[in-house]
Amino acid sequence: MRQSIKTGTDRVTIAQVAREAGVSKTSVSRYLGGEFDALSVRLRDQIGKTIARLGYQPSQMARGLKGGRTRLIGMLVADILNPYSVAVLHGAEAACQKHGYTLMLCNTGNDEAREKQSLAALHSYSVEGLLFNTQGRNVTPLRELGQAAFPVVLLDRHVEGCDFDLVGLDNVKAAQLGTRHLLAQGYTDIALVVQPLYGVSSRQGRQAGFLQAMSELPDCHGETLEVDLEQPGHVATVLREFFLRRAAAGSQGRVAILAGNGMVSLQIALALQSMKLRFPDDLGLLCFDELAWSPLVGSGISTIEQPTYEIGFTAIERLLVRIQGERSVRMELLLDGRLIHRGSSASVAEHPERARVAGISEKIHTTNTLQYATA
Repeated sequence: MRQSIKTGTDRVTIAQVAREAGVSKTSVSRYLGGEFDALSVRLRDQIGKTIARLGYQPSQMARGLKGGRTRLIGMLVADILNPYSVAVLHGAEAACQKHGYTLMLCNTGNDEAREKQSLAALHSYSVEGLLFNTQGRNVTPLRELGQAAFPVVLLDRHVEGCDFDLVGLDNVKAAQLGTRHLLAQGYTDIALVVQPLYGVSSRQGRQAGFLQAMSELPDCHGETLEVDLEQPGHVATVLREFFLRRAAAGSQGRVAILAGNGMVSLQIALALQSMKLRFPDDLGLLCFDELAWSPLVGSGISTIEQPTYEIGFTAIERLLVRIQGERSVRMELLLDGRLIHRGSSASVAEHPERARVAGISEKIHTTNTLQYATA
């Protein structure tokens, strides 16, 4: 008895099945293609039993290429380390399974060269469509796909000059929601902390929503702080400079931070720990992205939860519509975020000294003095 499962170069072929069954390769191909009317009952039974005995597994890639369909969908993400990417992936995978497709994932690491290489690799597998969470700066490959009328759906980030559907969070509305919450809680000096804005529409949308909400209360102060997560200590330095800058301006306000995404949130938490600052006693904190550890830190971190599963699922279903030939006008499907209120953004109304600029400044100076004395 032959092995029922073959791998590598030992994989069972159509020719072997035909030889063992005593039929032609054409008959086996017809059986595999579902052309049962062209085969007698005896031949169908004979081929079926031989396939089962040998453990023959047809190459889905070869069958797809022959029929013009691979049932493969490519997904490029800018950073697989970002919890957002992983969460969206779960929804995309579920939609692919529902519709009989296989998802092929490539991580570009926010690198233009890797993005180009990944596109070439997916093209070599003849994917039928593409989900694209681009780094946003190199638009040439996407424009070429658009010119070729290749089905693409963008995740989260819009690309200027590319006429593709987009599925993601309503970033402007979500940032307004978070900013208005902090203002309603009594915070007056608020910093939006984000990674570099250039070329990334989702970050730009969050900044726009933040500034719009801040403009509703002219007596309050809002700043956008851009941080480099690859540079050790940069987040702590930028935050410290913001706190001291507000103190030097003579502000008597209440300080809060709005973190631009989950990865920024983690670095902010570490930076505050290094400065011996706690929330909500020393400052308020609200973060984009609901992470597993958000409820566990201190009194819990308030978050804006993105509907990541729904974003991934909706993006695949929209892509399948395009794959099936729809050529309607470009669509943007923007989903709402949900505010989860925890202790980090507690009200300052009944706490006269909570989150004061002066208190933060004094604590920073004390911490620096102690560190210098023990160095």
